[in-house]
Amino acid sequence: MPAHHGHPSNLSRREIMRLGLGGLSALSISDLARQRSHAKEAIDQDTAVILVWLPGGHSHLETYDPKPQATSDFRGPYQPIKTVVPGMELCELLPHHARVADRFSLLRSVVHTGFCHQQGTHQLLTGFPERVLRRKPLYPDLFSVTNKLRYRPNRQVPNYVGVGPVNFLGPSYLGNAHDVFSVTNDPNLDNFSVNNLNQADQATATNISRRINLRKQLDQLKQRADYLSRMDTLDSFEEQAFNVLTGSAATNAFNIKAETDATRDRYGRNRWGQQLLLARRLVESGVDLVTAQFSGSLCGGVGNWDDHAVNANCFEAIKYRLQFLDKAVAALVEDIYERGLDRRVLLVVTGEFGRTPRISYKASTGKRIGSAPAGTVQPGRDHWPRATSILFAGGGMQTGQVIGRTDMRGEDPVERIVGRGDFLATIYQHLGIDFKHTAFKDYSGRPIPIMLSEGSPIKELGPVQSS
Repeated sequence: MPAHHGHPSNLSRREIMRLGLGGLSALSISDLARQRSHAKEAIDQDTAVILVWLPGGHSHLETYDPKPQATSDFRGPYQPIKTVVPGMELCELLPHHARVADRFSLLRSVVHTGFCHQQGTHQLLTGFPERVLRRKPLYPDLFSVTNKLRYRPNRQVPNYVGVGPVNFLGPSYLGNAHDVFSVTNDPNLDNFSVNNLNQADQATATNISRRINLRKQLDQLKQRADYLSRMDTLDSFEEQAFNVLTGSAATNAFNIKAETDATRDRYGRNRWGQQLLLARRLVESGVDLVTAQFSGSLCGGVGNWDDHAVNANCFEAIKYRLQFLDKAVAALVEDIYERGLDRRVLLVVTGEFGRTPRISYKASTGKRIGSAPAGTVQPGRDHWPRATSILFAGGGMQTGQVIGRTDMRGEDPVERIVGRGDFLATIYQHLGIDFKHTAFKDYSGRPIPIMLSEGSPIKELGPVQSS
């Protein structure tokens, strides 16, 4: 993880080693559990979020907001189908969604101003109205914020895991200690493993413990530089890393092979299906924050959901990828409710924006799944932050409903318009975070609120009244 050089609270491991703390290098995941500034007390609320992220931006018209009455220059080739919820229709490519529609709600009227992928991601997941193209956000994303607030030194599993980390996110001035624990290997592979989480044997555990003790004996180094005055906070973060490395909880949580063949088949024997099955195992094991980015070869096109005509025939690429998304998301929705996770775990499915309702056309390169032969003019949809649809399930929220409405072509919301602040406030409320009054100091020491956009939780989502 790169350090922000020049700022004392973000020393890299190499820099610490140069200062004589070589013993820390044995903790291969301790960077994920190292605090470099004073943390608030952990939030005492047992809630979790799984974000299924569709990088590049999914077409709301071919997923959750079909527009069969639109004219041919807007309407795609797929028809809507009925669901188990009267009046709720979905694209015909989502039959598994249709049978579990009473267990989720659709929000069809989200709008923001981020026209590029970085901007859209940063606006939705930080709340800041970003208009500049940045690889990492200027302000910390909601997962890093929650990870900091929920720090517990005795935790046996990483608190924030990306079984497919979301592009362009980061903790910014909160420090790399609050970044995602990244799982990039394919959980569908027979040899799937998670780097740094093989349970340490007794000899290794003893060696790690000795190195931690050595570090403690070198505390006099704190006198060599003022910026090491916070070094005492390393103790508790070393303890957390030690617990994860030497315990069995994390190893067991990531052991997807413990699932039955029938369960694995139900999610889909592919990368996306097994990512969501792994996400379910993680939240059941106590992980609070899980992201699952659906990218790569299952997308067709260019390995994401960016359906420009130059990339592929968007309708062929969408048809190819939705078979995997449909099965995996429906299986996770079912499991959230059938395994009693529906109050603790909030599932959110979205990308950074929707796609242009008006169909565009470009000549094909002929190189990708879903592409017409080279030179053939093919259809596409471009970036569209003026309207997108988001699926919510679990979280103790009201389900089986559609919130908001776009016009007959899917261009703009015309009912119950929801902004980035409302979206973020809804998730923060589920996590029990006081988004109106919580702030952290930035690099200059200024307190910055975690919500930089006005917003209120989406009232139609709940909560469900307890019986």
